[in-house]
Amino acid sequence: MNEQLLSRTDCNAMRGLAIIGIFLHNYCHWLNPVVKENEYQYFQQNVDWMTSSICAPDSLLPMHILSYLGHYGVPIFLFLSAYGLVMKYEKKNAELPSTISFIRYHYMKLFKMMIIGFVAFTMLDLITPGAHNYKFIDIVAMVGMFNNILPKPDDIIWPGPYWFFGLMLQLYIVYKLFLCRRSSVIVLLIMAACVFGQLFFDAEGEAINRYRYNFMGGMLPFGLGVLYARYGRKMTKWGYASLFVMSSLLVCVLSNSFLGWTFVPAFVCTASVGFVKILDRSTFVSIKTFLIWMGSISAALFICHPITRKIFIPISKNGDYYAGFLLYVISSICLAWLFNKLIKRVPLK
Repeated sequence: MNEQLLSRTDCNAMRGLAIIGIFLHNYCHWLNPVVKENEYQYFQQNVDWMTSSICAPDSLLPMHILSYLGHYGVPIFLFLSAYGLVMKYEKKNAELPSTISFIRYHYMKLFKMMIIGFVAFTMLDLITPGAHNYKFIDIVAMVGMFNNILPKPDDIIWPGPYWFFGLMLQLYIVYKLFLCRRSSVIVLLIMAACVFGQLFFDAEGEAINRYRYNFMGGMLPFGLGVLYARYGRKMTKWGYASLFVMSSLLVCVLSNSFLGWTFVPAFVCTASVGFVKILDRSTFVSIKTFLIWMGSISAALFICHPITRKIFIPISKNGDYYAGFLLYVISSICLAWLFNKLIKRVPLK
């Protein structure tokens, strides 16, 4: 394992890139005229819609692109989480906690982020139009982070982005039980089983939707992060540039079919690695510095952006698309800075 494969600043820059995609996507895809994404299910009409929007661009083209591609920030987070776990627990002489201690620690780490945003959002949601109708089991499942496994997760997980906490907890459990310090053959077998398993579902059906809400849908980028941490090698600047370009092209090409779309998250991750590495050039230092800072508040921005979205999206829905969008961006980043300070004060115990 090469500990310098991705530096701490590289990882923060990738987190920054991921959270920018996620929080902008989660605003844009709520607007009716904007192209919708293929995140949990594959809809050919969404691909055709995106293609026509590029061929005949309108004033909403930036929003179309953010809505269609922004959700791929999630695979980047999964990739980085796996990479970090390997670096922390698989280094020589590293202490490995018991399974219970490991799961408890990572549950509490997720919980202290989630609960702050969840409490703030539910209070705001109740006093604003369109309040969600929570059921008792929905609340328990959200706090326990097992809401992903319940039927029709689209209807019960609110705010929607918080599905990520249940997914991440599942992957922590899978890592500790099956991947940590185990043969990479096992990693490959689990990745293959999860990836090819979804090919047997209807591309637009509820079954694949529920499948991808759980760890099976995130196993490809997560497993790739494990393998990259174990076997990845440093490249030249031209190598990273080529990695970025080729991976980006593959993302565009493979997104046009159900089979290819299945593998897109892997190439999103490799494209992001190549991208942050080529930003080391002096010409792009300011861009990387900004991404690093965004990465430092990424957890706080993730939990607070549903709050600001609920406040400002009526402006865009009433026709002032970019006015509401700009207010949302400014407010989300400022609120995330404050939430970041609060999260640091919440103890794990």
